[in-house]
Order: sequence, then C-alpha cells, then structure tokens
Amino acid sequence: MADPSPVRGPVVEADGISKRFGATVALSDARISVAPGEAHALVGRNGAGKSTLVSILTGLQNPDTGTLRFDGEPAPARGDTDAWRSRVACVYQRSTVIPALTVAENLFLNRHRPDRQSSGALRPISWKRLRSRAGELLAEYGVDVDPTARAEDLTVEQRQFVEIARALSFGARFIILDEPTAKLDARGIGRLFEKLHELQRQGVAFLFISHHLQEVYELCSTVTVYRDARHIVTAPVADLDQQALVEAMTGETSRGTEPSWSVTGRALPEGPPLLDVTGLSLAGHYHDIDLTARPGEVVGLAGAAASGNVQLGETLAGLHRPQAGTVSVAGRPVRTGKVPAALAAGIGFVPEDRHVQGLVPQRSVAENATLTVTDQLGPFGTVLPSRTRAFARRMIDDLDIKTPGPATPVAALSGGNQQKVVIARALATRPHVLVAIRPTNGVDIKSKESLLGAVRQVADDGRTALIVSDELDDLRVCDRVLAMFHGRVVAEFDAGWSDEHLVAAMEGMTGPTHPKENHDSHH
Repeated sequence: MADPSPVRGPVVEADGISKRFGATVALSDARISVAPGEAHALVGRNGAGKSTLVSILTGLQNPDTGTLRFDGEPAPARGDTDAWRSRVACVYQRSTVIPALTVAENLFLNRHRPDRQSSGALRPISWKRLRSRAGELLAEYGVDVDPTARAEDLTVEQRQFVEIARALSFGARFIILDEPTAKLDARGIGRLFEKLHELQRQGVAFLFISHHLQEVYELCSTVTVYRDARHIVTAPVADLDQQALVEAMTGETSRGTEPSWSVTGRALPEGPPLLDVTGLSLAGHYHDIDLTARPGEVVGLAGAAASGNVQLGETLAGLHRPQAGTVSVAGRPVRTGKVPAALAAGIGFVPEDRHVQGLVPQRSVAENATLTVTDQLGPFGTVLPSRTRAFARRMIDDLDIKTPGPATPVAALSGGNQQKVVIARALATRPHVLVAIRPTNGVDIKSKESLLGAVRQVADDGRTALIVSDELDDLRVCDRVLAMFHGRVVAEFDAGWSDEHLVAAMEGMTGPTHPKENHDSHH
C-alpha cells in the first residue's frame, strides 16, 4: 500500500559546486543530496574536497559556481548567522563548546538576551530560568547531562551530545558530523550511534564524515565518494562493498591498495632489547608494566580509552612521572618525567593530538619539522635558514609530504600531510625508539598507509617503534601486539592475530591467562 505521508524533497542539495583557492582547485563540479532522516556518509582521502564542501554547506565560504538549497529554498546570504544555524550545524572533530562555561551557558551562548522591565530598564539574566530551559532542552533530545556541569568536566561523548542538542535547538534538521568517533571508545561509539538512530526517526538527517569505513556500513544507508576535488559516486551502502569503496576513494584497483609495508619481523630475537620497561606504574592509569622491544621490531600497545595504553606511551616520552618502575633505552637508564631527558635518551614521540601537542600552525613546514633538532642547524646555537630548508626538503621527500614547499605554513596542509610533518619531526633526531600514539587518527587510507610505512621503516633500519592505538589498521604493521585492559597487559599476540581475538582482549573479554598466539615468549 502506498505511504500516505507527503514525499519531502532533500534537506540539502548542492549541485555544480566549484571552489578555487588561488591555483588550487578545492572542488570541481561537486554535488551531494541528503534526504530527511537519512544518515549519508561522505568519504574520500585527505585533500579530496570534503572540508571545503563542509565550509560551503555551513555558510563559511561561498562557492565560485553552483547552487545550494535547503528544503528546496536557496541558501541564506553569507553572514546571516541565525538563518544558517536554523538550517545546518556541524559537530567538528575538535569540540566547539567552551570548557570554562557550564552546559547551560554553552547551550544558550549569545542567546540569553536580558529582558526589559516595564520601566524600560534591562532585567538581569535569570540564571535559574536559563538552567531550567537548558534542562528541558537536554531532556527533549534525551541527553543525560547536568546543565550546571562545567563543560571541561564532560566526557568527549557528552560534549558531542551537548553540541548536537544545541544545533537542534536552533531548528536545524541537518547535522554534519566530522570524524565524530575519532576520540571515542567502542562503548561511546555505540551510544552515539543509538542517539543518532533515535534522531533519524524524528526526521533529522546526518552527513557523516569518517575515515572508519566499518562505521559507514554500521550507521549509513547512502555513501558519496569524493576524489581529487570531484564527485565520484553516490550509492546505497549495501551496493558497495569495502573493496569497491576503497577503489572509488583511491582510483586504483585492489592490487594497487596493498600496503607497501609488510610485517616481515626483522626483529633480532637474540641480543639486548633497545627498550626495556620494568615494573612501571602510574596511579589511576596503569600498574606494574613490563615491556621490551628489540632492534628491528615494531611492538603494538593495544587498548581502549580507559586501558592506560596512551598514558604509558606518554610516560615513555617524558610527559608523566611514574610512581614506580624503570625505563632504559639501549641499556642506559632514562630519567622519567622529563621530555628533554627522553629526547636525549633517544626516544622520538608522535603525540595523539597533532592540533594541541603536535604542531605550531602559524609556522612553516620546515620550522615544524626541525623543532627537535635546532642544535644541528648551525654553529653555536644559531639556526641557519638554508640548513633548515635543506633538512626539511629531505623530510618532505622521504615522507612524501604534499606541500608547495618547506616555507608553506603547516596549517595549510591536509590532515594526513600535517601528521607526516609530526612524524618527520619525531624522526629528525634519528631516535632509537619511536613512540607513536594513534599515528593515523583522522587521516585517510592512503595517508594511513604511508604513515605506517614510515613507522615500519624505523624498525627496518634496525631501530624500534612502539605503536599505541585502538585502531586495528595501525596494529597490523606490528611484529607483536600487547593488549591492555584497565591498566594491565592481559594478552600478547604475534603478527597474524585475528581481529576478534584482539578486540576481545581490548574489551576485557579475556583473562591474563589468554594464550599468546603462536608465540614462544621472549617478552
């Protein structure tokens, strides 16, 4: 029987969109259309044009050509903030809530206009009424967060829910989610997806931008692929298997998408380890950790958000001082809790968040890549620009960093290329041990491959690398993987592990007696 409800047009329709920045073509004749209540994925490698499209869909940029319509109406004029807010909102990978304010204040930021009293004088804001309205708003969208809580005390997941509630309260029924799961653990992702499904049933449409292709299949009904600034395909997710999706993103057949690195395990089983960790403990994070890594070996430290694996990696880089235990590199003890001491001992570090810990955005690629080695760039503490440029050029070639040149501000690069600059800087000191935390977080498949290839190369050169991650793709490059759960190592796997065994260990579904897969322990 025919559905009696009226057929509504798309909540958003962009057609023939082109945008140039100087000589760079950011979008060329691109298009996308999202239906009410639809979860629509937008995927593509870094530099494919996704960010430019988002800036146009949210009114931050005007397209050079093309049309943009919301619910069949032309897009508002650029700068008409209220009109844009009532049509579209974007929840970015980096939260836009203000940490020092409460949830209620964030929800009504720039909206709690003081009332006028009958005498004409302004009545002060009623904070009680504001909190009460915030409570009603959160309840309406099923967000279980205290309106009086400070935003800085919320989890990443709660902050996202607050941002979604804020967007919906302006009347927007189209929400763009930019890498929303990048900093969530498995349970957080599950709760986010439940909430999105609930809102879809209320007619809210989502444009879901993610590099986690598995999530595209779990959440979305339709997928659009961009490549090299152009629209390549839009299809039902069910009609496109992962191989076809990757081919559309890369423009290559599956033969060309095989990783260039291989887990050949050139580790030297005999001889002293390059990294030796004994009895390391950090209150509230991890306890009594023993860990060794030998020349030629890449070791994975797998674990979900609360496992303590990130804090362990940061401790090795000197960011935390452990309560107990020792760290030694190449047989020499390292003074813990000091970043310069870790650097001097030969530990290179790729931090988790390139935006906060990794880069100085206003500075050039060359300056960012050489921050750790300024002592090598000229005599008596001077830094010779010519030497900096030559050093950076070598890094740009070695890691295939896509940039107009060493002098380009690092902020102008795509996410994957920014991450390569962070790795270039960590490798500049030729460290004995490279500690990389979620090195491919928020980058596309092709960048992922070359970043992991760079990490693998460290080991193949006879040094050692430690990859700290919950991303299975990151861990596939490892010779062996230690799984952590609630601050302890609960299992160890050789290369060739199965996804389900490793995920089970990371989710705590196994005891410390879990068998090591094909592993005659040298741990």
